[in-house]
Amino acid sequence: MKSASRIVILSLVALGLAACATQQPDYTPPASKRLDAKTTLENRR
Repeated sequence: MKSASRIVILSLVALGLAACATQQPDYTPPASKRLDAKTTLENRR
């Protein structure tokens, strides 16, 4: 009985580690495009 409970506890720990190891999605917005000199002069930014 002890070995069965030990296996259950170890499997839960392994599942917890696997859940923490998965990569979280990246929510940062993409970098804005840099305007070239001609566009900057035309738009007066």
